[in-house]
Amino acid sequence: MARESFDKEIQFLRMLTLTSGAYNRQQFADRLGISVHTFDKTIRRLKEIVQSVQQQLPAEQGHDFNELLRFNYYESADPLLLFLFRAKSLKESESLRLALLLTALQSQPLTTMELLDACCDGLPSDNPLPDEKTIRSDLKYLVEVGVVRKEPGGRPYRYAVRNDLVTGLTDEELLDLYDFVDIMANTQLPSVQGFLLRDHLKKAMRRQGGDRDMAEPFLYKYHYYSRILDEAHIHPLLHAIRQRRCVTFLYFSTSKRSMYGSQNTNPLFEKETEGREHTILPLQVIYDHQYGRWYVLGHVGGKGIMKFRLEGMTQLMEEKPVPEQHFANLLAVLEEKTRYSWLVDTGRAVKVRVRFYNPEGAKRNFIRERVLSQGQWGTITEEESESFIYEITVNGITEIKPWIRSFGSSCEVLEPQKLRKEFRQEWKELQAYYEPVRENI
Repeated sequence: MARESFDKEIQFLRMLTLTSGAYNRQQFADRLGISVHTFDKTIRRLKEIVQSVQQQLPAEQGHDFNELLRFNYYESADPLLLFLFRAKSLKESESLRLALLLTALQSQPLTTMELLDACCDGLPSDNPLPDEKTIRSDLKYLVEVGVVRKEPGGRPYRYAVRNDLVTGLTDEELLDLYDFVDIMANTQLPSVQGFLLRDHLKKAMRRQGGDRDMAEPFLYKYHYYSRILDEAHIHPLLHAIRQRRCVTFLYFSTSKRSMYGSQNTNPLFEKETEGREHTILPLQVIYDHQYGRWYVLGHVGGKGIMKFRLEGMTQLMEEKPVPEQHFANLLAVLEEKTRYSWLVDTGRAVKVRVRFYNPEGAKRNFIRERVLSQGQWGTITEEESESFIYEITVNGITEIKPWIRSFGSSCEVLEPQKLRKEFRQEWKELQAYYEPVRENI
């Protein structure tokens, strides 16, 4: 898949997921910075991907594509947001060949020439036939990724499917493994590979159980779909960090109206994009579990340390490497700047003091337990029977503010005065919202 196409469809799916059908075609096109024609073309492309993976579309052909995304609120893994990763990894011709090769190997080990014959017999008549070199290349790829193994013995070599993980387990063991992978894929990061393994295990259980329906034992209500899409950039960024390479990308700030801009291939229709091109040396990738957001922190020449949200990044490209010592020096600067970051803030360090009130009549002091488990490096400095004081030094008050706010009336900000005043103003605004419309109510 072309890089631009993948970026566009990632942003397209993100919009469908987060808005859940709130926009019409024109509003979608305006928000993404594309034409309505491109919107319709992208919808057709995504439906083709659905068809290639599921082998069928929903019964109602005229169904809006965004209905697929909100078909089951709890079912975050099956596998609509993974279609692009499947489509990106292989070309259509490769998908057909590999599927035929794996099908032929299900029953017995085969040689390269036997697999070539099986592949040529199974391909549609309008597809070009592969040669022996192509089949050997496909087998080399399947061996490298661990799907196929080369059997011991002399030439001609025989290849067999590595499906011991599935065939060597009982139905009960396979179900236990599926449940484990399901939990890990939905709660750990990164998640795409876990979802793909989960999908493979589900198919294996269906093959063993026939047409028996599978009941999903777990539901994941607080699950961020968009984090799956953001993983498209995680592995390239991690590779660039390991290789000490700079990266260039087009960035669309979340505060801007447009979230994507197509590449201008026709000079007659050239237009300015709202995205800005950046070149950075990535140093760290950070995940905000509270809001389901990925960030990359890196060094920008002339501007120092900067941070970007992965959801705004498109057209990511690796650039030249930097010396190891230079990377180490910049990483040390970043670690010092984020020493007191609640998440990624690099502002001025400030001391925050909060009085938390213990719950009345509760068997467990869940307020104190939560502060100790979520309060990072902060400490409890004073304790009384009714309350305790928590202190922490953080870079700015923006990122810690939502956490403190979530305690509601169970806490009181003591310092700094700026944060205390901000909370006071917020509560006044909330109180105004709930004022009666008429005085006699």
